[in-house]
Amino acid sequence: MEWLMRYFETIPSSHRSILLVGGLASFWLFESAVPLFRFQYKKWRHALPNLFFTLTTVIINFALAFLLLQTADWVTATKFGFLHWLPVHALWVDIVLGLLLLDLIGAYTAHYVEHRVKPLWMVHLVHHSDHKVDTTTANRHHPLESVIRFGFTLLGVFLVGAPIGLVMLYQSCSLVFSQFNHANIKLPKRVDSWLSYVIVSPDMHKIHHHYRLPYTDANYGNIFSIWDRLFGTYMNFEREQLVYGVDVFPDEQKNTQIKELLKQPFQEYQKPTLAPTDK
Repeated sequence: MEWLMRYFETIPSSHRSILLVGGLASFWLFESAVPLFRFQYKKWRHALPNLFFTLTTVIINFALAFLLLQTADWVTATKFGFLHWLPVHALWVDIVLGLLLLDLIGAYTAHYVEHRVKPLWMVHLVHHSDHKVDTTTANRHHPLESVIRFGFTLLGVFLVGAPIGLVMLYQSCSLVFSQFNHANIKLPKRVDSWLSYVIVSPDMHKIHHHYRLPYTDANYGNIFSIWDRLFGTYMNFEREQLVYGVDVFPDEQKNTQIKELLKQPFQEYQKPTLAPTDK
């Protein structure tokens, strides 16, 4: 465990880039081999706006990274945060609890709040307006959302008392899991179901991308599925019936244009609808 923390404490930027690009490439090939849906689309053309927003996310996180480092160094030096207040300390306990709590605050809570606060929901809609969800959708976040998500991660580091090695490990796991659970891959249903008791599986997360309520407001997790099950936001749905996109911005053509997506948070949207069985 110590070698793991030492590695992530000083992980080179090149290694993080390899993780990003390598993850995308691997899941891109995987979803081409065993796709959940055989989309009739030009894969590269669909990926372009998503890769643009991936790039803006990387730039924003890189520009603000010093805040993470300063916060992690401060909580470590002052022994502030949940991990430092535990009566018993063991590295493996700190890693497991740290990842769980950073996922709770930086991913689940951030995601839940974005769905409940209208201005934040308007920003988050860019992520939901993809009609062909695949691994490139993982980082399809409006630049404003990238800032919001960073803020929640920073809050998580502060409250958890996470050292920088744990922060880098969490961010790396978060990246790979997001690419995995957005990927257009078809796992055996039983395998996917088993996975969903521990981690956010592809089928579990795809339900969140169904175009209508109440499914849009479910399955907020990114790494661990425990939070959705614990807080009652877990839902199930037959994957064959999934329809991607979001009913408040249904124009698929506009939802592929970077200019339109950048303006989307500031536009009026249609009234959302409930699925017929849930009215």
